Amino acid sequence: MQKDESIRFLDFVMIALGCCLYGLGLAVVNIPNNLAEGGITGVTLILRALLGIDPALSTILINIPLIFIGYRFLGKRSLIYTIFGTFALSFWLYVWQRVPISLDIHHDMFIAGILAGIAGGFGSGIVYRFGGTTGGTDVVARILEKRRGIAMGHTLFALDAVVLTISLCYIDVLHMMYTLLAAYVFSRLVSLTQVGAYAAHGLLIVSSKNQEIADALMDELERGASYIHMSGAYSKTEREMVYCVIGPNELNVAKRIIGRIDPQAFTSIIDVHEAIGEGFTYDSPSAKNRNIPN
Repeated sequence: MQKDESIRFLDFVMIALGCCLYGLGLAVVNIPNNLAEGGITGVTLILRALLGIDPALSTILINIPLIFIGYRFLGKRSLIYTIFGTFALSFWLYVWQRVPISLDIHHDMFIAGILAGIAGGFGSGIVYRFGGTTGGTDVVARILEKRRGIAMGHTLFALDAVVLTISLCYIDVLHMMYTLLAAYVFSRLVSLTQVGAYAAHGLLIVSSKNQEIADALMDELERGASYIHMSGAYSKTEREMVYCVIGPNELNVAKRIIGRIDPQAFTSIIDVHEAIGEGFTYDSPSAKNRNIPN
């Protein structure tokens, strides 16, 4: 089945808006208050503190090689959106560092941590919701998932932990604690913006085109799908319901897949507080060898 690689103008607008908010938080809150950051963005802040390199420049210098390395593991749309998100974030970092904006928070680091988390989380959430990324560790995590079968969540967490630990070379423990506060608010805002929890989502789908929907979810998202036998209380009709567990960044893609195949499908989205199993808590085999439950 052919993947949906359609590209929408609205996506570019919203990704640019999300990068604008994320860049604003970094330039106006994180940098002036010596708050670190995870991932590649955290690396750019380390380079700024130690070598004086503008994050607007280092964002491109670090991300572009990663994108070239990982282009084989990104679909056409993901590749285009990632490149656009990388340049958009770099552009806004350049702009906001040169616009005379300052927040008078009376050196209150608690407020700084909250504001950093709000700006970064809300901005990143918008980017993710419309299918984009700002490159960086997302690309690395996707490469390792495809080549080594390591779940993306594990890689992202490990890389963030490493970057934050290294950040102690230019900030003290006090500022690191407020950085962790910002990281917590960041994750909650990302979840809120995407309308769901951060762990995983369960999809319960009732449709007359169950087989097509299940095949599309397995092919395009590479997630397993199961059939649950059910009977309508009113119609007494017996049919199969599709059940699929997906990551938080896959929710909107899954909605588009279902809507494309059957606009009349009834879909219930539930929060999965903890997903244990293939693709979530242990290494998954390659897609061609994956056993799909049925």
